[in-house]
Amino acid sequence: MAERKEITVRATKREGRGKNDARRARHDGFVPVTIYGGEGDAVSAMAPLRELAAILRSDAGHNSIFTLDVEGVGPSEVMFHDRQIDPVSSRLVHADLKRLVKGQKIEVTVPLHLTGEPYGVREEEGVLEQLLREIEIRCDPRNIPDAIDLDVTELKAHEVLHVSDIPVDENIEILNDPETAIATVGIVREE
Repeated sequence: MAERKEITVRATKREGRGKNDARRARHDGFVPVTIYGGEGDAVSAMAPLRELAAILRSDAGHNSIFTLDVEGVGPSEVMFHDRQIDPVSSRLVHADLKRLVKGQKIEVTVPLHLTGEPYGVREEEGVLEQLLREIEIRCDPRNIPDAIDLDVTELKAHEVLHVSDIPVDENIEILNDPETAIATVGIVREE
């Protein structure tokens, strides 16, 4: 897990409600956001699109933890819960941010990356097939990995790697069924 940078995004409280106010905010380079959960009431604010887009493009992506400092309300440690992307321009148009509570575990989805070349591909002319690309975990927000790497170099033809085969830190709890298949090496036969 890479060392996380402390990111602070400054935002202003959103007074107006409705499409026109949101449209004006987007035109000025801001994104309407709603912060909820944790300790405190829900807060509507406007944050700079450029800064939120940079967070989403980072390695951790929507699992990034950052501080949102709303003028007049104060700072809150948050992460993306949901986001709306414009289908035409691919720009962020709205985001729901979840306020984090110290000591409370959260459930997130992280990508699974297969590393190495399987024995079944090298020696038995097989083909590696990845069946599961993301995994659900529960952990402290500070322990969220950017991805879980899984070594497949010992995987032989017709063998299957399961969720139960994932070596994880004791601070991370995997929520997927342990018998779920992640990857297998198949043999392709010519007709």
